Amino acid sequence: MSGDMVTRERFRSLAPGTPVLFQGGTVLTMDSTGVLEGADVLVEGERIMAVGRHLPAPEGTVVVDASGGIVMPGMIDTHRHMWQTAMRGFGADWTLSQYFVFYYINWGKVFRPEDVYAGNLLSAIEAIDAGVTTTVDWSHGLRTIDHAEGALEALRGVPGRFVLAYGNIFGAPWEWAPSSELRDFVSRHFSSPTDMLGCQLAFDVTGQPDFPEKAAFEAARDLGLRVTTHAGVWGATDDKGIVQMAEHGFMTDDVTYVHASTLSEDSYQRIAASGAHASVASESEANAGQGFPTSWQLRRHGIPISLSSDTSVWWSADMFSAMRATLNIDRCREHQEAHGRNETCVTSGVRADDVVRWATIGGAEALGLDHAVGSLTPGKKADVVLVKNDRSPVMFPILNPCGHVVFQAGRGDVHTVMVNGRVVKHDHELIGIDLPKARHVVESTVEHILSELGETEWAHAMCPALPESEEIPNPYLAARRQGARS
Repeated sequence: MSGDMVTRERFRSLAPGTPVLFQGGTVLTMDSTGVLEGADVLVEGERIMAVGRHLPAPEGTVVVDASGGIVMPGMIDTHRHMWQTAMRGFGADWTLSQYFVFYYINWGKVFRPEDVYAGNLLSAIEAIDAGVTTTVDWSHGLRTIDHAEGALEALRGVPGRFVLAYGNIFGAPWEWAPSSELRDFVSRHFSSPTDMLGCQLAFDVTGQPDFPEKAAFEAARDLGLRVTTHAGVWGATDDKGIVQMAEHGFMTDDVTYVHASTLSEDSYQRIAASGAHASVASESEANAGQGFPTSWQLRRHGIPISLSSDTSVWWSADMFSAMRATLNIDRCREHQEAHGRNETCVTSGVRADDVVRWATIGGAEALGLDHAVGSLTPGKKADVVLVKNDRSPVMFPILNPCGHVVFQAGRGDVHTVMVNGRVVKHDHELIGIDLPKARHVVESTVEHILSELGETEWAHAMCPALPESEEIPNPYLAARRQGARS
């Protein structure tokens, strides 16, 4: 067989179109082929040419040794507020209401276009480093077109696959969505959409009696754009919005319902009948309070699921963590329901391969990109991830490949990442990425936000006061104390 074992230096200077062979790995195709042990994936140009065992390599092929590793499709995050990544971890102890107060009411308005750029740049780099080859930028900090230009510039500067979901929490969607400024922005940048960079509209339906969001849905329809919306979020969006969408003909299969945690049986049935998809962010829902993470409800109603990570103000772009959290919480709900019936679960209704599917082809289906990405299928675009770490005791033995991805592996085990046939990470190091630049612009944003808040407000916002807790009286402890006194 012709081929050269590859180094990072070789990839830096690799001629476009050079064949690349991932050789001898455990391949999760995420299509009807299933799992192949000791198999290869051959890429030529932008596309996957073949998947199978002992594939012949064309002359000049570069070989990536995948033995001892798992080759899988690039992961897909269908809901991520990328602009907030410059404030990574700041809201670790927030509830959802504290998040709303910080961004929606008090401080989101101090973010400049360059701050949106900085957050998006860091977030985009972080995504591909973690093996997330496609990300929906749920960009609801776009106060002006200049902010949108900053977001888009960052996405275009990183070799990943992105969807700009245009939103503006500081304005009414029925005003900004139909505006000539937005129409011009979409025309300039998305008149010829590609599967590398797409556009959606991102806004929520608040259930106001006159359904003002109707104008935003009409604008999306006129522009030919999909809609992504936070639905079923405790205290914010509920069944009234679902009914309004249905009555006005906007419940279609090109809508993504994010969270969908606190909806009624009727709303879940309406979503299922529409053919639409949901985006589950289990870490966010469990921590922040949107509602109980909802994959358990969605799969019972036959609603297609994708996964998301929400925002790095809490969590990172780590889909391994998202898969693990989703599987854990879904199974927890199964056990709770069974215990409530005085029964015991004797088997799990959701499996590891289910959540791997939701993180890959499920995300592609939600975005209408399943014809191009989401599985390692010959003819599709080459978004490929090799999970391999010869320095880690966690990476052997690989007995249950999907279970290994979900419960054993992590972002630190992402060895090689290919997007659209281009290797952007190899041997655990990014290729062609200016990380010092990202660090510089993010540091400037942090300095700006700190100066706007002041040190006192900064500390107060990052470390909110603890709630008062009422200690439950312990009769055994009280009796022991009484005995000691006597």
